[in-house]
Amino acid sequence: MRRALLFAALAGAAASAATSASAQYPSRAVTLVVGFAPGGGTDTVARVVQRPLGERLGQQVVVDNKPGAGGNIATNMVAKSAPDGLTVMLANVGSLTVAPHLQKDLPYDPMKDLAPVSMGVIFPNLVVVHSSVPANTLAEFIKLAKDNPGKYTYGSSGIGGAGHLAGELLKMMAKIDLVHVPFKGGGPAMQAMLGGQIHAYMATPVAANPHVKAGKAKALAVTGPERDPLSPGVPTVAESGYPGYQATNWYAFVVPAKTPQDIVQRLNREIVATLKDPKVIGLLRNQGVEPQPGTPAELAAFMKSELETWGRVVREAGIKVE
Repeated sequence: MRRALLFAALAGAAASAATSASAQYPSRAVTLVVGFAPGGGTDTVARVVQRPLGERLGQQVVVDNKPGAGGNIATNMVAKSAPDGLTVMLANVGSLTVAPHLQKDLPYDPMKDLAPVSMGVIFPNLVVVHSSVPANTLAEFIKLAKDNPGKYTYGSSGIGGAGHLAGELLKMMAKIDLVHVPFKGGGPAMQAMLGGQIHAYMATPVAANPHVKAGKAKALAVTGPERDPLSPGVPTVAESGYPGYQATNWYAFVVPAKTPQDIVQRLNREIVATLKDPKVIGLLRNQGVEPQPGTPAELAAFMKSELETWGRVVREAGIKVE
């Protein structure tokens, strides 16, 4: 009887301590981890939400760039972080739903080691080329690639990322030989393309639009199902002769799996409110991305669906870790 009472008392004390800790959340600055170098799409979105999210949480939000392995290094770090809600990740489609199909010894399981908080943004990629490439349409670029197998290169923010998958899907459907060159983020990839070190880049609108408007790059096609509102004159890949082609990109907020549910719900509430803020919506749409806040359950279901979808693409396209 005494033992039972002791266990009950200890359990009650533990629950009370957890509740107290959650009630005080966040007790210090929150780290928002980005798995890519500064200047890319994920980094830009993180910095748009950084300040308003911090104001809602009542603590500073610090963006921490941890580039490498297409976001996998950062995702693994977050998965193994303390589940206290003080480490949040703005993760991408690659590290959450593609990496498990590419890397057998992946040190984390995104469906088990991470807890979904909310979808962040969804958007297409743009097929952009250096201004010196003698092609103004996707059809012209594909003809160049067919006439010169293995000569033309395309960059991405990393192996297994949305840009890589978009490029491999295009190669598969167009039956062309483009050489993939992975970088440690969208910023380095864009700089390499602008510098003429690579010919093409499957870029986020966030990274590409300013350079396209400045005439330093040419946008040939949109990888999503619809045209980009910021570039209405740029056709989709499907419109350009490859019906059925679709490759969208997305970033979502996740935390370590054992994070208390009341902290997950608090984070969800503040992230959703931030993404619904008219100023934040305007800033994100100006960068070509669409806010898509939602519930943890909705994100969990979406991740499961994407895991299955990209698993099929990886197998059918024969994508391998280089």
